[in-house]
Amino acid sequence: MIHPDEVKGFLDPGEGQELAQLAAEAGRLGPVLEIGSYCGKSALYLGPAARQAGTVLYTLDHHRGSEEHQPGEEYHDPDLFNTKLGAVETLPALRETLFRGELEDCVIPLVGRSAVIAANWTTPLGMVFIDGGHSMEAALADYRGWAGRVVAGGILAIHDVFPNPEDGGRPPYEIWKLACASGLFEPVRRTGTLEVLRRF
Repeated sequence: MIHPDEVKGFLDPGEGQELAQLAAEAGRLGPVLEIGSYCGKSALYLGPAARQAGTVLYTLDHHRGSEEHQPGEEYHDPDLFNTKLGAVETLPALRETLFRGELEDCVIPLVGRSAVIAANWTTPLGMVFIDGGHSMEAALADYRGWAGRVVAGGILAIHDVFPNPEDGGRPPYEIWKLACASGLFEPVRRTGTLEVLRRF
């Protein structure tokens, strides 16, 4: 087995525990989907909770890294850069995490662009966790493509929401505001930088 602290990523343990509780509850309404797999840290919280609820976790990522993971950027990790391809490559790290975490029975990787997969998706979801790219384009694509897939009573969770511009990037905060104003969701609570909303 593997502990979340052994996996590269940016999820606070308190946020991870909150996600696990949400998935265990909302997973009874339908599958759970997370946008932004990276190396699988959050899947270690969400996967067992989905299994407990009798469903699965779909973990979606193009695995080429977000803007901040590219060479020369603040969060670039040379260990996750494929020099032969000249590109970030995080899929092998995710696969290793799922194998070591014994989660291959309940976590299904989706490899591709969020908007493309969303446009071809038909399964209603009990929970959507948005933790993808932090550009406005990426955040809007994640919100527009997936928020409407959440069933009534289900959960929309958004990570890295910083109301104060000095604390972090704005796009996750902006899509949280869109969700609050949509008439589809009501804010439930906040844990760390994780905002939780429930669909009416």
